[in-house]
Amino acid sequence: MEDIRDKVQAAAKRRARAKDAFTRADADLRDLLVTARTEDIGPSELARLTGLTREWVAKIAPDPGAKPRRVVKVPKGTLDRLSDSD
Repeated sequence: MEDIRDKVQAAAKRRARAKDAFTRADADLRDLLVTARTEDIGPSELARLTGLTREWVAKIAPDPGAKPRRVVKVPKGTLDRLSDSD
């Protein structure tokens, strides 16, 4: 009985260390992707280099020179009317 407890505890420690290592490596990769995009390396090329999808790379490291894709405009007075109905 004690043997299984030791094995479970050791496995839990290995899992925690692996999770921490993955989190650090993922953060490093994300930082590098953002840096690469500022140096005009496209998401398709970065996807080939990393084995990730182009869409994932583009989402994590968008084009720094691109203008925002969507602007939400709220007509004046709309928010006032919503708060008055409470």
